[in-house]
Amino acid sequence: MSTPHPTAGPAESCPVTGAPGTAAALYGPGLDGNTMPALYEELRGAHGPVAPVSIAPGIDAWLVLGHRELLRLTREEQNFSHDPRLWSQLREGRIPADSSILPIVGWRPALLFADGQHHRRMRNAVSDALAGINGHELRRSVRATAEALIAGFAAYGGADLVAAYARTLPMRVIAGLLGVDDLTGQELVEAVAGLVSAKSGARDASRRMGAILQGLIEEKRRASGDDIVSALLHHPARLTDEEVLHNLVVMFVAGNQTTVNWIATALRILLCDPSLRSSLSGGHLSVDDALDLVLWRYPPTQNFPARYATRDMRFGSQDIRAGDMLILGLAAANADPAVLPADGTPVVGNRSHVAFGAGPHTCPAQDPARLITRTAVDTIRHRLPDLELAVPESELEWIKSPWSKGLGTLPVRFTSPQLSQRPVPPRATPAPA
Repeated sequence: MSTPHPTAGPAESCPVTGAPGTAAALYGPGLDGNTMPALYEELRGAHGPVAPVSIAPGIDAWLVLGHRELLRLTREEQNFSHDPRLWSQLREGRIPADSSILPIVGWRPALLFADGQHHRRMRNAVSDALAGINGHELRRSVRATAEALIAGFAAYGGADLVAAYARTLPMRVIAGLLGVDDLTGQELVEAVAGLVSAKSGARDASRRMGAILQGLIEEKRRASGDDIVSALLHHPARLTDEEVLHNLVVMFVAGNQTTVNWIATALRILLCDPSLRSSLSGGHLSVDDALDLVLWRYPPTQNFPARYATRDMRFGSQDIRAGDMLILGLAAANADPAVLPADGTPVVGNRSHVAFGAGPHTCPAQDPARLITRTAVDTIRHRLPDLELAVPESELEWIKSPWSKGLGTLPVRFTSPQLSQRPVPPRATPAPA
């Protein structure tokens, strides 16, 4: 078999299939959010809806590319478990202790790594804590923070909207929901960035994040407040401090970077697609319609680990063995020709995408994430109506990660900021451009 992508050479041998040279690498300096889609289509053409891949040196898995197959993967817990302790490569001692992938896929006492009743118990606590968020207050907080950030760079006539806006805004909002200050929130964001990069520093980043959250839990045990951490600590499910910590890890890792990517990509689409921008300005499309198109074409999380086969089976035209790891190819499944119109364009208003997963483990935070993203995009559109890219679209930088699909930078310029007088909340100090 030929190499699926010039920068993604085949592994020497594939423990998944037992055949040499059949696992394409989902990592490496040449792969990012802009180049991965071509790799997915080459894998689909070569292997069908389920393809052998390598997610780190010496670590192989199956990437589920088909939309129908991904729905089955997420719904059949009896066949595909969330518990990584079933992973054959791990049980057989074939995963190096310092592997960059372990902080992401290693077992934690959290809803993401549990099935059945154990999962439902923790999910109920997390869902109830998120349901306690006041939507009106959250919208006001996002808008005030967005306007303060815009005011911080508006006078310069240009900014990097990833660093100065998309990356900063969710961090401040989520920090407020967790009941932490901006400095602690920034430390958490940096730790999360190190974790999802899947590089050598991922383990240190995981330890830093755990230490920050452990301190926060101890603080909220002494003096609870109106925040998500306190809600989890006092929920009838009676989560232990360890369960609270690791569910916070899951919430923060999944929630923050996903929202950053969603905001940045939505702004990129509006800047680079004149017809979409015109439809939005003319009222033919709503902001939510535009956000759904982003979820179809550029889901903020492109691949999501993992499920583990509980038995030998035939799945997606492949022979899966008990203990094999399967990766949710969210971006690839959204691009599956079997679920798209002939021209490949998602239908406006269609939310059958899998950007938030599917089945019992569908993301419980998608409503607040949508509210944050919608408000962030709407606010900057109205405050800076003449935004335009400061570089050619081809020069935009993408995050190099097998999991996250987001922009590294989004430089823009503008000439006529329409800023009104507004109060600046004490926690939302302007960020430098």
